[in-house]
Amino acid sequence: MTHIFDLLGRLFLSFLFFYEAYDSIVFTKETKAKMTEYGLTWNQNLLLYGAIFCLILGATMLLTGYRAKTGSFLLLLYWVPVTFIVHDFWNIPPPDHRIEGLIFMKNMAVTGGLMMVFANGVGKYSIKKLFATFKVPNA
Repeated sequence: MTHIFDLLGRLFLSFLFFYEAYDSIVFTKETKAKMTEYGLTWNQNLLLYGAIFCLILGATMLLTGYRAKTGSFLLLLYWVPVTFIVHDFWNIPPPDHRIEGLIFMKNMAVTGGLMMVFANGVGKYSIKKLFATFKVPNA
């Protein structure tokens, strides 16, 4: 049962990051406007497309279980700074303070999930282990 939960956890985590990449691609103009709003004006194309690359590659690695530690590290490189920049609830006035704090804590929970994959590996189900069990018949 543990291995199934490892797989499902990786599936749900990776879908979050695939959606984040999709949203950044579809709404590039709006994403760049938000980046400007948060003070990220230095080389926005490099930052945005680098983040999209990390999101897609990291989510794919996490989902397939192939080099998932590297994938989770790529996702952490994106997720942790974005969490602290975008959801800085300590700088927000009280009416919105509560919801931003909640979103910040949820993002930190996702960070914990990525750290668990980084520390413990992928479990039994991964694409690498699937190919290792295939026996190619002799011709």
